[in-house]
Amino acid sequence: IDFDLILEKVKDLNVLAGEGISQIEHTPGGARLRQPEPLPLTLYQNGIVMFNGPFRPYEDPSTQQSLQDIMDGYFPSELQMHYPDGI
Repeated sequence: IDFDLILEKVKDLNVLAGEGISQIEHTPGGARLRQPEPLPLTLYQNGIVMFNGPFRPYEDPSTQQSLQDIMDGYFPSELQMHYPDGI
């Protein structure tokens, strides 16, 4: 696993997703600025944890696909249904 490449690509994806840019959220009484919600991703020597969910070993095909998506410069395809505009 090329951790440096993964971290570089995650930083690039964060910029694409608008990291540090507030969004306007309309409320009944007006509007307020809101920061996008981050998606926790923890890298371990032998696997990952995403969303504070279960540990996923690198040997798992879905983990490999998610990391390959990131290394290719894309948001993980498994997140597209929940986050169609990216996260």
